[in-house]
Amino acid sequence: MPSALDLRLEAAYNLITGPGGPIQVGSVERFGRQLPFITNAPTNLADYVAFFAAQHGDATFLVEGDERLSFKQVYLAARQVAAGLVDGFGVQRGDRVGLAMRNANAWCVSYIGILMAGGCATLLNGWWQGGELTAGIIDSEAKLVIADPQRAARLEGIEHGAKIVTLDIAHPIDEAIAPIASKGAAGTVLPTLTGQDLATILFTSGSTGQSKGAYSRHEAVVQAIFNYVTQTASIVHLLTEDGQMSDIQPATLICTPLFHVTAEIPVFLQSFALGRKLVLMPKWNADEAMRLIQNEQVNYFVGVPLMSYEILTSPNRKNYDLSTCKSYAGGGAPRPPEHVRRLATEMGEAKPLLGYGLTETNAVGCGIINENYVEKPLSTGPASKPLVDLAILDDNGEPVQQGGVGEVCIRSVCNFEGYWNNEAATKAAFFENGYFRSGDLGYLDADGYLFIVDRKKDIIIRGGENISCQEVEAAIYEHAEVNECAVFGLPDERLGECVGAVVWMKPGSNVTAEELVAFLNARLAPYKVPCRIWMSNDALPKLGSEKIDKVSLRTRYREEYAAEAVA
Repeated sequence: MPSALDLRLEAAYNLITGPGGPIQVGSVERFGRQLPFITNAPTNLADYVAFFAAQHGDATFLVEGDERLSFKQVYLAARQVAAGLVDGFGVQRGDRVGLAMRNANAWCVSYIGILMAGGCATLLNGWWQGGELTAGIIDSEAKLVIADPQRAARLEGIEHGAKIVTLDIAHPIDEAIAPIASKGAAGTVLPTLTGQDLATILFTSGSTGQSKGAYSRHEAVVQAIFNYVTQTASIVHLLTEDGQMSDIQPATLICTPLFHVTAEIPVFLQSFALGRKLVLMPKWNADEAMRLIQNEQVNYFVGVPLMSYEILTSPNRKNYDLSTCKSYAGGGAPRPPEHVRRLATEMGEAKPLLGYGLTETNAVGCGIINENYVEKPLSTGPASKPLVDLAILDDNGEPVQQGGVGEVCIRSVCNFEGYWNNEAATKAAFFENGYFRSGDLGYLDADGYLFIVDRKKDIIIRGGENISCQEVEAAIYEHAEVNECAVFGLPDERLGECVGAVVWMKPGSNVTAEELVAFLNARLAPYKVPCRIWMSNDALPKLGSEKIDKVSLRTRYREEYAAEAVA
């Protein structure tokens, strides 16, 4: 049966989307059928940003260290970047422009500037090393990359075909963007965009090992934003009814990378509509997070689950006033039920939340909050209204019986269009009826709540980061003395999983696990490097097909790893 909270949320949703409500839901034809569509949303991101930046004007939008920028200042700076991209770098509609930098005010301004110039914001993973960054640039055919000094240094001496513009993000925003903005003029005419213009490319690690560039059009991203706005408006309505709506400016701490879809859409982009202040953290640290929550009166926290758990368990939590923060949201990985319970009972009035979405769905999917989450801590919640069509399908794209396990599939106008220059992967990602295949296995309970039970894809989720086992294996095989290897996830209390590997070297090799780690550090982002490598004296076990028996290896070494942890 629906919970009391479910019934209240449903009533709020009906009020918000009903006649005269702020969100108007109609339909649009896709895949030969009618799909829900928010009819009064802007058609493109440039118009969306312009409207809400004007509406919120002088209110604080971005806080990074000592620099505070209003909505108006961010918009004007982005307009300068856009003019510079058009006049100085010849950016035209649809050109891919890479963005490679840590979380910073300049990242946010550059992102909006790329879109206003008509470019496609191509979000390169800031943790990637030179080879990985190069692969992303080449794959997306980016003609220009805007980078901070650290990322630019990783690309030095590597041929990738793109022009690199380095922004010194340690400087105030006007100085930081000067290498681009100085090349434009106030009167530069910017393109008039439509919903069908190319907007973004985000990279996702799949089971093939090669990161794929998932591209989306403006319409899909804007609709995803407004799907989140609808959910937020429903919750605000309940808080207002209960007399719990604060009169301080909404504020969120950004402690996950902006190149991730969660930080990009529901956090960064949604904040324009909400008039929400964003407080940027360049690097995660629980004490710094608590200091910022206290000083900036943050009322909404979102990160990978381990982050809120580190705040919960910090011995220093008593030293900070976290009373303004009412929600601790998580995404990217599940929370253990005990963590959900403790967050609900040990953080004062704050409650836990969880979201489920993917890069390919532009972050929309499911969500679960407050007492519903405590009641069903293993669930990711029901499909998010009004746009998400959630289904559990078999390998033929047919629905499984209610309660049966199948592949979690999502159909909506928010979904990405495809993988850049990869028609085969795009075709494999969708059923013909338009459902995106998540690669996750799950089931729906009688109330329509989704439970994820396993993954089809051969990936490891470390602190919300997807890691392809095949990519790590490929890097290990680059070592001349490696014969065979297998990579798999190991349980980790903080991160959910970390990377484990077992390696059989060629006869006579004296390479140690430590030396192999050093070898991989030069080739892989740090989060992909194994936390534990076992060196095997023998060939790895095989299946009848002569493939390495990864299941038995994973079981054996997970047990050994767990025993070591206990000891």
